[in-house]
Amino acid sequence: MPTLFRFLVVVAILAGLGFAAVFSLATFVKPEPRDMSVTIPSNRLPK
Repeated sequence: MPTLFRFLVVVAILAGLGFAAVFSLATFVKPEPRDMSVTIPSNRLPK
């Protein structure tokens, strides 16, 4: 049983670190809006 408990503790710690990384990225990184242009070939346009 101690091995299962140790495994669950390690999994919980890794999940906590993953959650903290996603939360910090979502909180501290602000995306910069920018213009985007896409060239569409003329044969793809509706007739």
